[in-house]
Amino acid sequence: MKVKIFTLGCKVNQFESQAMIRTLEEQGYQAVGESDAADVTIVNSCAVTAASEQKAVKLLHRIRREHPRTVIVLTGCMAQTQQENSDKLKEVDIILGNKRRNDIVPVLEQYFAEHRKIRSVEDFLKHDDYEHLAVYDFSERTRAFLKIEDGCNRFCSYCIIPYARGRVRSCSLDYIRREIQEFAANGYREVVLVGINLSSFGSDNGLSFAQAVQTACEAADVRIRLGSLEPESMDIETLRTFARYENFCPQFHLSLQSGCDATLKRMNRHYTTDEYAAIVQNIRTVFENPSITTDVMVGFAGETEEEFCASAAFVEKIGFARTHIFPYSRRPGTAADKAPDQVPEEIKKKRAAEMAACAQRARQSFLQEQLGRVERVLIEARNKNGLYEGYTPNYTLVYVGADESQVNQIVDVRLTRAEGDHIIGELVV
Repeated sequence: MKVKIFTLGCKVNQFESQAMIRTLEEQGYQAVGESDAADVTIVNSCAVTAASEQKAVKLLHRIRREHPRTVIVLTGCMAQTQQENSDKLKEVDIILGNKRRNDIVPVLEQYFAEHRKIRSVEDFLKHDDYEHLAVYDFSERTRAFLKIEDGCNRFCSYCIIPYARGRVRSCSLDYIRREIQEFAANGYREVVLVGINLSSFGSDNGLSFAQAVQTACEAADVRIRLGSLEPESMDIETLRTFARYENFCPQFHLSLQSGCDATLKRMNRHYTTDEYAAIVQNIRTVFENPSITTDVMVGFAGETEEEFCASAAFVEKIGFARTHIFPYSRRPGTAADKAPDQVPEEIKKKRAAEMAACAQRARQSFLQEQLGRVERVLIEARNKNGLYEGYTPNYTLVYVGADESQVNQIVDVRLTRAEGDHIIGELVV
C-alpha cells in the first residue's frame, strides 16, 4: 500500500515523521511524495499556536477534497490536544496521539479490518518513559535530525505544548552514540540534535545537556548542530565543553520571545533581558565566530507601546544573525488566552513589520561581518542559479561555484560578497 506524510511544525516532527515512514516501509508500505495518490495519508500536526492548528485543518480539508478515498491519519500535537473536537477533525479516519506513534502499523491494520474511525490517544503521565524511535534515512542526504529529548516542564503562559507533549523525558547516552554512528555509516555529514525543550535534556534522569553534546561530538566524524534552546541553560561551563570539539557547530538558536522584562514575566519565561544578554556575551567570548538566532513574539497580551519599543531596542542591541518574528496568536487552553488587554490584530501586524526592520538591519550587519573569512561549507545541492549551496558551521547560507562531486562534501570557501539573504563564495583550492 502507498503512504505519504505531510509534516507541519518543528524539526522534532520531521524526525518523528521519518521514524513513522521507516516503520511503515519495514512492514511493506511504499512511501510516495506529497503530490502522489496514496492509500494512507498522514498529517503530522503542530499545535504551538492557533494559527498552526488552522493550517492543519485546511490541509485536512484539502486532502479529503482531492483524495476522497485515502485513509487520513492525524498525529502530532493537534491530535493530542484536539482529539475530541469533531468539527475540526471530521475528515480524519484515525487520530494517533503523541504516545502511539510506534503503533502506526497495528492501528492501520485495525482500521482496514473494521472500517471504522479510531481514536488512539493516551494522556501523558508524570513519569512516562522516553519513546525511542529509529531513523537512518532522511530526504536530505547531508543533514539528519536526532531527537534526544521530548516534553516540557516550563508552562509558558501562551503555550499548550506541555499538555501536548508531557513532561521532560530524555534518551540514554548510548542511544545518542548508536544513532549518530548509524547516520555516519549512512553517509550523513551533519546531525542536528533536537527536542521539545532540548536544553532540559537529562533533568529527568541525572544526565546533563553537556554530556549529550559531548557524546554526540565523540560518536563519529560528523558535524553536530543544536536545535532551538532555552537560554538560561547555556552556562559558561557548558559552553566551554561544547567549544572543545572541532565538529561542534557554533550556531545558537536562543529563544527570546520578548526583549522586555515585564512582558517576559507575564509570559512566565525564566530569565531577564540582562541574563539573556550575559549568555550571549559568554557565547561570543567562548566561540570565535558564532551566530545567535532567535524567535521574537510581538503583540503579546498586555504589551504596551513602551514595552514593544523596549523589546525592539533589545533586539537591535543584541544584533541577532537571524530573527524569526511572529505576532502573538491566542491559544485556547492557555493562561494568556484569558489575560486582559489583548492587543488588536492591526497593531500586532504593525509591530511585526517594525521588528522585522530591526532584525533585517542586524542580519545584513552579520553577513557583512562574515566577508573575507574562509569557512568550512557543507555543500548540499545545486540551486536554480546554477551555483551550489551549503552552510557554514554558524549556519550562514553560501552560494559557490562547485560541481556535483562536491555535494555532501565539506569544502573550504572564501566568503566574498553578501547578496540578499546569502553570501557568494569562492572555493579555496
